[in-house]
Amino acid sequence: MSSRRERFDDLVLDAADRLREHLGVRYGATQFAVQEVPPTDPAPWEEQVAPLGRLLRADAAHPDRVVVYRRPVEARAHDEQDLAQIVQEVVTEQVAALLGVPAHELDPDADPDG
Repeated sequence: MSSRRERFDDLVLDAADRLREHLGVRYGATQFAVQEVPPTDPAPWEEQVAPLGRLLRADAAHPDRVVVYRRPVEARAHDEQDLAQIVQEVVTEQVAALLGVPAHELDPDADPDG
């Protein structure tokens, strides 16, 4: 039986895999990661709520990375189905930002205003 953390990791990997066709050759060079909580360092958001994910652009030492923050996502989910939906939305939003396209171009169910 897998742990809650392992199931969450699997949700992130499943969400990333659904976007494989959109990333094309960039898929293999993009890392998908889970962190428990967002860092406390200065970040590119001004919201009073914890972010659910973050895109870290490639630099000389690292490829592009999509990070999903487990605890804030779990705190917003009402059940397992909701959890999977939120993870899919977060990964889709971050990959869309990476590609410079609206999220609804990658996922027709994505909120075009979200």
